[in-house]
Amino acid sequence: MSPTPRHTALDALHRSLGATMTDFAGWDMPLRYGSERDEHNAVRTRAGLFDLSHMGEITVTGPQAVDLLNYALVGNIGSVGTGRARYTMICQADGGILDDLIVYRLQDQEFMVVANAGNAQVVLDALTERAPGFDAQVRDDRDAYALIAVQGPESPGILKSVTDADLDGLKYYAGLPGTVAGVPALIARTGYTGEDGFELFVAPEHAEKLWRALTEAGAPAGLVPCGLSCRDTLRLEAGMPLYGHELTTALTPFDAGLGRVVKFDKTTHADDFVGAEALRAAAERAEAAPPRKLVGLVAEGRRVPRAGMSVVADGKVIGEVTSGAPSPTLGKPIAMAYVDAAHAAPGTPGVGVDIRGTHEPYEVVALPFYKRQK
Repeated sequence: MSPTPRHTALDALHRSLGATMTDFAGWDMPLRYGSERDEHNAVRTRAGLFDLSHMGEITVTGPQAVDLLNYALVGNIGSVGTGRARYTMICQADGGILDDLIVYRLQDQEFMVVANAGNAQVVLDALTERAPGFDAQVRDDRDAYALIAVQGPESPGILKSVTDADLDGLKYYAGLPGTVAGVPALIARTGYTGEDGFELFVAPEHAEKLWRALTEAGAPAGLVPCGLSCRDTLRLEAGMPLYGHELTTALTPFDAGLGRVVKFDKTTHADDFVGAEALRAAAERAEAAPPRKLVGLVAEGRRVPRAGMSVVADGKVIGEVTSGAPSPTLGKPIAMAYVDAAHAAPGTPGVGVDIRGTHEPYEVVALPFYKRQK
């Protein structure tokens, strides 16, 4: 028997709003409330409200918290200023990606690592295993937070109406403690939609009050509640990788075209970081002979490509689709795929996707498919 799914603090509220619920990484989460296309378009043009409480928060504290994180992760965490955040990854010793993460430096010796829901235990275990020898503590804080995101061009105005925190001074990938609708929160200018927006970390008992306040404040601006379905099409259009699709343990960050997150020159008490040797070799391989490259594909027809389908050219398999969906913004099906370097240039002719035996024509494009006007 499968374990009973976990419920977020907003579960009853989602059901009262008529949400279609789905199991996601062991959590019962809202897939959509009404039309996923309408929810998607609301985030692109107005604002959307998301429950992301399934994400996994892990706190690392202590005099050597930085050294532990520099050893355990591929990024240079020492260069993250207090109140700032960084996108990074945690890898196996062989360089395979265990998860992609956001690390927030809350105080000089306190960090919050936010892992994907499906990998939270894996990341917690890996950090715990890598901690001995460092004067630092790893704490499972998954139950200490609910996470609510407000995303879209209207989100700064909506949030300003319920907080006196300095949102104008809050840069992208920064976080500051503040009060939102009378609730203490960590306000982070981060998101997974390709739009401006904020992620609010609060105590679970405050989640419902905050959700209702944002719903009320956002009503005049056209804010709507949004589920996981449009979160996926939004991140796909924005060319953002999803663990289990674009990122897996079979790929190094260099294979994924994200070698920039790996920092070999960080200063740390540790001789090196986990996976460093394998990642140096992966970097050299990528330079010598580029691996398959992550590209965008735009359909000429109406058929939607799905993860695992083969990308073909001249009758040969040249790659694999990692994510695919209809794009509400482009009005056509789109996909991300790893393809051989020889076919990765935008406009490469003769590329198709094998959809149940038919080779459907696709245009190769550079990622992202969509970039907001700043």
